[in-house]
Amino acid sequence: MKRSWLNWSVLLILLAVGSLRGRAQQLVAHSSEIKTDLVIDLPRLGTVKPRPANVIQSSNWLLGCETLDRDFADYEQYKTYLAPLGIKRLRMQAGWDKTEKVKGQYDFTWLDNIINDATGRGLRPWLQISYGNHLYPGGGGSNLGAGVPTSPEALAAWDQWVEALVTRYKGKVTDWEIWNEPNFGDNLDNTPAKCAALHIRTIDIIKRVQPAAKVSGLALGHIDLAYAEAFFKIMAQKGKLKLFDNITYHDYTYNPDSHYPKVLALREILHRYAPIMPLRQGENGCPSAGGSGRGALWDYDWSELTQAKWDTRRMLGDLGHDIESSVFGIVEMAYTNGPINRLNYKGLLKSDSTKRVTRPKMAYYAIQHVTAVFDHSLRRIAKVEFRHNLDYAPQNAQDVVYNLDTDRGVAVYGYRHASTQKQVFTIWADDYIPSESNKTRLRTLTLRNGNFNQPVYVDILTGGVYEIPATQWKKAGEVYTFTGIPIYDSPILIADKSLVPML
Repeated sequence: MKRSWLNWSVLLILLAVGSLRGRAQQLVAHSSEIKTDLVIDLPRLGTVKPRPANVIQSSNWLLGCETLDRDFADYEQYKTYLAPLGIKRLRMQAGWDKTEKVKGQYDFTWLDNIINDATGRGLRPWLQISYGNHLYPGGGGSNLGAGVPTSPEALAAWDQWVEALVTRYKGKVTDWEIWNEPNFGDNLDNTPAKCAALHIRTIDIIKRVQPAAKVSGLALGHIDLAYAEAFFKIMAQKGKLKLFDNITYHDYTYNPDSHYPKVLALREILHRYAPIMPLRQGENGCPSAGGSGRGALWDYDWSELTQAKWDTRRMLGDLGHDIESSVFGIVEMAYTNGPINRLNYKGLLKSDSTKRVTRPKMAYYAIQHVTAVFDHSLRRIAKVEFRHNLDYAPQNAQDVVYNLDTDRGVAVYGYRHASTQKQVFTIWADDYIPSESNKTRLRTLTLRNGNFNQPVYVDILTGGVYEIPATQWKKAGEVYTFTGIPIYDSPILIADKSLVPML
């Protein structure tokens, strides 16, 4: 009898735990908790269905899991939230200073736990090798804005660290990055020449140990075109720039759409030295509240609503420019030293000063809606061009011409499915910093060379999927006209229904 009672007790406990886990997964997986005053006067069909990372083969997105090397965040607290977000690649810092606390002795236990867990969830770490190590004179700093290693002893130790790191993880990590923001705050110590020298010695070691490794370079803290060009020139002259797979940059701007002219200028300079090398946006995000000491973009009254708008505009703006895009970051980070010395509110998960995760923010759910729709089955339409006169016919039948009945700034990008050729267009008002207002303006959108069977309207913020009634759209040849389309400062989609997973 005792054994039978014990077995039933264990079973009940297991069922209870399973129920709690199920509720936790439901909390992570669904956006039903998003409450806004947004009004969409169209018949609602459902909600975008999130797709976890393990069912997505590949996509444009990366996710910031930084600062674990300095213990500003706790991986154990947020690991269960990673896969449901729908992003496979994770940016992490390896932490030389944390791993080698006695000269010549490496304790990888902390990093083993993270890498093994992440890869076990089907996720792919993108591992950054920085920062320096205080054990060595001239060993560089171990925080944001740090100088790179410079002394012969420190550089020899750096070489040994890089070799040990890559050797240990080459079976689970293929993507690497060498340093973080060498030009942060216009750092005068990390000259382009010093930065290039560190990159050269480091990539030589990585490629020797792991020839198939993919390596990102530079991680420019803000877009300093002169710094970047000096770096590219040195790397190209030494014959090393071609070894990199991409060049990364970080550029925090209050209006996420305002910096693309500078990004395109950076790409033009890069292509003078490496004509086909892509840029990667390696770290960008938005706070959910303002305040000094909390990092970039602190001087604005952000909220969870404006954070969600900013993050999704950055993701889809980058996608519209063929730039891989990283979201910074998964969780609020409890910085304790350096130029950021308070809780950094850029996380998609709310946490406290003890690094305990308390709940997902609105941005977490909004990003799920982006990742659910935009994987690599969608291909960017190379040319989506505004025209006042829709009688204009593009020379290339794959290009799209559009018109919107407004003179205000509106971002419009288009994509087509690789096999069905059905289309989706992203649209948002891009002329201002994301606002607290969800007031929409009804616009008429005309597309030449469109391709839809059943077009639907999707609000990325809330995940709402709406019917576009037959009275509000028509097709004449290859020209589609949509009337009464609500547009505001957060992304919406006009998409073929077949391209939108729905609950």
